[in-house]
Amino acid sequence: MKGVNIMATLSAALAALLLAGCAKIEPKSVVRLATTTSVRDTGLLDTLNESFQKDGKYTLQAIAVGSGQAMQLGRTGEADILWVHSPDDEKRFVEEGYGVERTTFLHNDFVILGPAADPAKVKGSKKAADAFRKIAAARALFVSRADRSGTNKRELKIWGAAKVKPAGEYYLEAGQGMAGTLSIAEEKKAYVLADRSTYLSMAKSLSLVIVGEGDDALINRYSLILVNPAKFPKVNAAGARAYFDFVLSKPAKEIIEKFGVEKYGRQLFFYDYAVK
Repeated sequence: MKGVNIMATLSAALAALLLAGCAKIEPKSVVRLATTTSVRDTGLLDTLNESFQKDGKYTLQAIAVGSGQAMQLGRTGEADILWVHSPDDEKRFVEEGYGVERTTFLHNDFVILGPAADPAKVKGSKKAADAFRKIAAARALFVSRADRSGTNKRELKIWGAAKVKPAGEYYLEAGQGMAGTLSIAEEKKAYVLADRSTYLSMAKSLSLVIVGEGDDALINRYSLILVNPAKFPKVNAAGARAYFDFVLSKPAKEIIEKFGVEKYGRQLFFYDYAVK
């Protein structure tokens, strides 16, 4: 009987050790971030995520799509946190109960790019709507992302302000992210709306130049939104909060403000949130 008791004790001890070992090798908690292609294409996302994941508590799974698609992932509970830039859609997303704690924290701006020869004579236009009106009047080719992204929504808003409905052979719908759309515009020598950060990150491979900038209508603001865990219980609320707090912290602010200066000669994104 003593032998049996000893074996039982050893078995219990072994089980406890195995359980402790399993706890130690348990996979890191995954945070699903749905974000925009501009944040990925510039390299900012990788730089931030390297810092966020350094302590090993969480691993970030980033899905880079247009803001519209990112919010759709939030609407189905397939993302834990969003990093987007489509203000009207963001407000609607929160109002409908899919998101909480929307915080606008960052901006860059959009620029209108075109061939150096500028066949539509866009240069000198103070308003983006005037530039778009000239492009349409000249029947010059314009490439649209056409992907429900924040950039695409802003482009359509500018066409609306110009009182022009773009369509036909002079309006090419790419259905791609920012980098892919810029590559098509470059190949076609067409006009295109782009965020300045992605343009600068690709400028060495482009002959397209900035032909329109500076209008308030071209300011591009980014927000973080936590997907509502009350609506989707499987959302990683703790991981999403950890990423949310990290991006809105001094270390992240320093990374963002330095990003691009050494490689591109200028800051690509501008931090707006007042960190404590």
